[in-house]
Amino acid sequence: MKTLTAAEANRSFSALLRQAAAGERVVITSHGRPVAEIGPVREDTAAKEAAWEALLARLDTQEPTLIEPWTREELYERKSWSRE
Repeated sequence: MKTLTAAEANRSFSALLRQAAAGERVVITSHGRPVAEIGPVREDTAAKEAAWEALLARLDTQEPTLIEPWTREELYERKSWSRE
């Protein structure tokens, strides 16, 4: 893993982004201490798709709630909807 100072990272930010896109992780230091890490985004598309499918399945089975439109006063009157 490569290490750069904050000043170096600032001067070469475009190159740093290209390295991240290529899969490399870079640690950024400030006053000799690590403060950040830049690297590729880890996308877990399978988990996202499973969560989306679970949401859609739940919405398909949920009964719609039929209520009348709220007035402005009802929306902003806390006692009308809070669980106090």
